Parts: sequence; structure tokens; C-alpha cells
Amino acid sequence: MHYIGLDVHKQSIVFCIKTGDGEVVDQGTLEATRSALEEWAATLPQPWQGAMEATQFSGWIHDTLSPYADDLAVAHPADLEAITKAKKKSDTIDADKVSDLLRIDMLPRVWMPPRQWRELRRLLRYRNRLIEQAVWHKNRIATALMELGEPYVKSKLHTKSYFYPFLDKLETGEEDAFLLCASRDRLEESERLARTIEKKLLRHPLLERRVALLQTIPGVGVMTALTWAIEIGDLNRFHTLDQMVSYCGLCARLDESAGKAKRGPLSKRRNRHLQRVLIEAAKLAPRFNEELAALHAKECERGHRNRATVQVARALVARLRAVDARGTPYEKR
Repeated sequence: MHYIGLDVHKQSIVFCIKTGDGEVVDQGTLEATRSALEEWAATLPQPWQGAMEATQFSGWIHDTLSPYADDLAVAHPADLEAITKAKKKSDTIDADKVSDLLRIDMLPRVWMPPRQWRELRRLLRYRNRLIEQAVWHKNRIATALMELGEPYVKSKLHTKSYFYPFLDKLETGEEDAFLLCASRDRLEESERLARTIEKKLLRHPLLERRVALLQTIPGVGVMTALTWAIEIGDLNRFHTLDQMVSYCGLCARLDESAGKAKRGPLSKRRNRHLQRVLIEAAKLAPRFNEELAALHAKECERGHRNRATVQVARALVARLRAVDARGTPYEKR
């Protein structure tokens, strides 16, 4: 068996090939293109295993090389850095160390989503960015009106039936009118495209039934269910509920030494997209779910409203995991 470490960059890929006893067979640099990778992979000694650090470019490289390899792993960047940190650092040294970690089975592996799941993630995250842009344009319109000293009805400002008649009656300069119209156009465009993407995702064969089942949980809306399904992907990669809670960023950082344990804030090692949606859902879920409302009230009695929200988010994770694993609608127990 040969073991290949890859140090991946935008325009180049450095590789190091070793045998099972650590002997270097070959080292070099490739152009980061599919044709160059395929040509190189066809010349490799069989069988072989490969590994690379998870980066923005890992997806297409993994797809290209997987058909040629017995196993192609992706490593967690932070864990990999902690293991391989040294005085001297170069692309060649990094590739050499990755191959060694793979060879001795100490590589901190992460799940590489299949191409279809990565496409769904990109689409969902683009939809979320469109919503952020829409909110920014709403704030821009409101700010412009406050700067002009023009009173408006906040609850109606961003509706078509109110905004355009209001704009016609507004006594302002040509530049300010142009700014308000441009912001309104961008707002409508962002919201329209976001709705189109949402409908497309909900009709996807991998998501349609799964999202519908998750929505049977009281307090779980369409975007919470959709984000859970897409960001989690393969549920079987999590063996315990604690692993899933950690992945969602709902557990505190732990620093334990000499029998003394110190808890920090919520860990930054998480899926931030999933964490944000779950925290937002946890703030609303108690309104629709009696059990979650009771849990939230119990934690609030201790004087920790933020901790209460996190506890509700953890409870949501447990319910989402259970429904997702069983593949049946939610049942209160």
C-alpha cells in the first residue's frame, strides 16, 4: 500500500508518496486542474490511499481522485495544525506530514459530503445570504428616511401597497429618491430569488419527505427543518447525541487539568450555519411547544435567559435527531 499526502492550494497541489514503512517514493507539485490530476493519478502505483486538509478546494479534488484511490480522506484543518505544528513549515513538509499521519492511522478525519450534498449546501447558504442582503436594504431604506426626517409606519414600510404611494408623496431630492428606489428594487429582487431557491430545495427528492417529517415537531418551521437536513446530511456519521450537540455548537468549551474543570463559552468549533438557525428556532419554539416552554421557564427561573435558549436548542436537536433517525412523524411521549 502507498500513502499519499496532498497539500492543496488554488493553483497548485504538492504531493508526497510513501510506502508503508515510511520510505519516500516520490514528491512533486501538480497544477491544480482536473486534467493534470487525472493524468497524474493514472501513473500512480496501486493500491494507494490519499489524504488532504479540508479547504475550499477539497471538494472537486476529492471527486477527481476518488475513482483512482482505495481511500481518500479529508482532515480537519484545526486538528491537523495542532498535530503538525513545527518550527519549519512548507508545502513539501506539510504534504510529508499528512502522508505520515495517514500511514500510521492518526489522521483527524472529517466527513466529506458527496457532491450532491455540497451543491445543496451552497444553494441554501446562498439563499441565506440573499435574506441578509434583503434585511440590509430594509435597514438602508429606514435609515435614509430617518436622515430625511420623514415619519413612516414601521410595520407597513416594506409593503408595496404602502411604500410606493408613500414615495410618490415624499418631498425629497432626486438623489435620495433614486437611493430609495434602488434599495427597494434590490430588496424585492433578493426576496424573490430567495423564495425561488427555497421552493427548489423543498422539491428536491433528497429533502422533500425528510423536511416534511421534521416539520411535524411542534416549534420546527420549514427553514429549521431544511437547514437541519442539508447541513447534517448523512445522519449515520453521528454515533451519539452528544456528538451532534457538539457539531451544532451547543456545548461549552471544556478545559480540564489536574482534576479541575473549567467551562468556557459556547465552542467556536461548530457548524455556524446550523447553530444560528437552531438558536433562532429555540427563541420561538416555546410559543408552539408546551414541553419546550416548560423547559425554557425552568431555566429562566435560575436567572439565565441565554442558557435557557441553549437548553431549548439542545432539546430541539434531540427531537430532530429522533424523528430523522426513525423516519416517522413526531409523537409526544
